[in-house]
Amino acid sequence: MAKEYKITSLRLADLEKELNYLKTTREREVAAMIAEARSYGDLSENSEYDAAKNEQAKLYGRIAEIEDVLSHAVIIEDENEATGRVGLGCTVVVEDENGKRFEYRITGSQEANPMENKLSDDSPFGRGIVGKAAGEDFTVNAPAGSFRMKVISVSREG
Repeated sequence: MAKEYKITSLRLADLEKELNYLKTTREREVAAMIAEARSYGDLSENSEYDAAKNEQAKLYGRIAEIEDVLSHAVIIEDENEATGRVGLGCTVVVEDENGKRFEYRITGSQEANPMENKLSDDSPFGRGIVGKAAGEDFTVNAPAGSFRMKVISVSREG
């Protein structure tokens, strides 16, 4: 079974825009870097050429990565919106056992960024909270151990 990447329509548009930039503007810039480095002569001891070729490899790697995501993308639908249950695209406020509150956005794995409080539905936290409604308790089975939390609110704001 092929891998599916759950993403929002906004993230899809961002990836398409990035891919277009990489295939047009950035590819020309890297080609110019390689051409300039070649003009310096002996390629065996040409660090500028090596750096330009490394940049080209990174560019093509990123293009392939984005194309893979786009070809296997599944747009997140707000299937739980009417029920008020946690699903992809939700912003949730949760409370731990000590009464401390946290706010997270539940995303697909391609958009997850814990530093921005965006957690994947495939993470231990995501698996514990998806499908829950405000007022319900849930357990997070993390590598460091299990802990309980309570859903305080569920919203669909961006």
